[in-house]
Amino acid sequence: MSDTDSGDDCDVVLYRAPTTVVDSEAIAAWLRERVAGDIELRDRFLDCYGDEDLPEELAAARVLDPYERETGNTMLGIVRYEERALEHPERAGGVCYDGLAVQHALNTRLPASEACEALHVAVLDRVVATWGDHDGRWHKRVNVLGQPALVSVPGLAEAPARPERYYRAQQRHALLSGDAPPREALEEEVEGAFLVAGDPRTTEVLKGYVLQAIHFWTTSEAFCDRENCRLYNAHRQPALVEAQLRDPDFCDTHAERYGT
Repeated sequence: MSDTDSGDDCDVVLYRAPTTVVDSEAIAAWLRERVAGDIELRDRFLDCYGDEDLPEELAAARVLDPYERETGNTMLGIVRYEERALEHPERAGGVCYDGLAVQHALNTRLPASEACEALHVAVLDRVVATWGDHDGRWHKRVNVLGQPALVSVPGLAEAPARPERYYRAQQRHALLSGDAPPREALEEEVEGAFLVAGDPRTTEVLKGYVLQAIHFWTTSEAFCDRENCRLYNAHRQPALVEAQLRDPDFCDTHAERYGT
């Protein structure tokens, strides 16, 4: 275990995401080697705390337009969709949500005593975003820090921009054929340079993003500014791969706290 005397104890409740290929036990075991405090693993957050009002709140959190701040469509058909998505999460997809609104909805469902005693980390199979006042548009995120912290598995593939050579290959295919190339063809052409849905590297990358949430909770430091550290907030896929899948795990400063 790392030198836990350098940081505060932090009890963590980590929630599984059932529709994704994620080894939650491996994430919990990795955290136990680095974090002073209890790491408890529970079933899906939405299974533990979902109720009859949650579908409408999720519908109200839907991002309707990437350039419009207003969110939400609570028409009956949309609410029914959210009900079905809670019951059968494998059927959900293609929807983006206001991450802060989802976080608030889930926060109100945490028992007050538990919210005070531990950080809750909900690993979700939903795409979440936050609004950028600086450029007037929504930005997809891998995680939303706070209580509970949200970690979006599809966000790993969708939030950070893909490498430039992916877009160059896309343009080349379109120029030669006149059609948009199949996504699978592009992914094969630049294989390994970025994460895709169902990527076998997902569990390894999630370790760093869950630790980012814990680090923020215990230190109030959101991210590290060094690209060779798992606490780095990558905006592009090459930087994500560098931070989460290349040695070393941490910069010198954070290796003192989390290194093994």
